[in-house]
Amino acid sequence: MEDFSVGEMLGMQRSLQEKYKNKWEEISPETGKNKLLWMIGEIGEVIDIVKKHGGETASSDEELRSHLVEELADVLMYYNDVLLCYGITAEELKRTYVSKFEKNMKRW
Repeated sequence: MEDFSVGEMLGMQRSLQEKYKNKWEEISPETGKNKLLWMIGEIGEVIDIVKKHGGETASSDEELRSHLVEELADVLMYYNDVLLCYGITAEELKRTYVSKFEKNMKRW
């Protein structure tokens, strides 16, 4: 399977937002905070899986791993909603990520 890019995820998330625009809150900077809070909730679900079952079991037990990956996908969906809310593009994220990576590589 090929890598899954931020651009692809953003495109898919835009499609979801368009489909459910009358049911979900709109994508805007004002709703960005709510999306962040929902994302934190999903991160909590990921943490619960690892906390209750341990990292080794969560990664090796097929059913738990599937649940872990599904919850991580939820985190990414809200993450992409946050990017959409603040108008952050894949290119902008990549540029900033690379810059931060380079700073961290020189840090210690």
